[in-house]
Amino acid sequence: MSAFVKTVCLAQKLCSANPALARQAVRSMAGWNKDFKPAPYPKTEKERLEAAKKYYLLPEEYRPYADDGLGYGDYPKVGGGLGVEAKDNYYPWDYPEHKRNQHEPISADHDLYSEDRYSQAEQPRYQNSYYFLCFAGVMSGCLALYYWLEDKKMYRPVAAKQYPADGVKHYTFEK
Repeated sequence: MSAFVKTVCLAQKLCSANPALARQAVRSMAGWNKDFKPAPYPKTEKERLEAAKKYYLLPEEYRPYADDGLGYGDYPKVGGGLGVEAKDNYYPWDYPEHKRNQHEPISADHDLYSEDRYSQAEQPRYQNSYYFLCFAGVMSGCLALYYWLEDKKMYRPVAAKQYPADGVKHYTFEK
């Protein structure tokens, strides 16, 4: 704890001596860097090759997003749709917490495929029509049973209270 307090005191002394240092420290902790912003959509083959080199891809692997005004620019369109949990847990990843390697480009909508989101890693076993028919079959079976058994009342069978003799007092509370 004393090391933490000493560090905080040192930081306060440095900031009071040079206020520009504090502003610069805050600026450098920003989560967005202008270098990460994609360049405009590549129009020539030379721009395309430069963009492929920028994202550490081979020229034949590089496919940018369509220039439809969404602002992806020269960012590469990499395979999406396969979640992070489908990747091998035992592979020696450079960043194992994200299952990524250094300079591996990620999908523009990576937030949909991270490990804290649901993603279907493989194709479903049956088609959606089969699931719908199963649901409809079970529900219609329950409905048929309800209407078929509607007139058959189900209750707990309880008989009237039985005493040894009618009209006789079986208890008293007098002393």
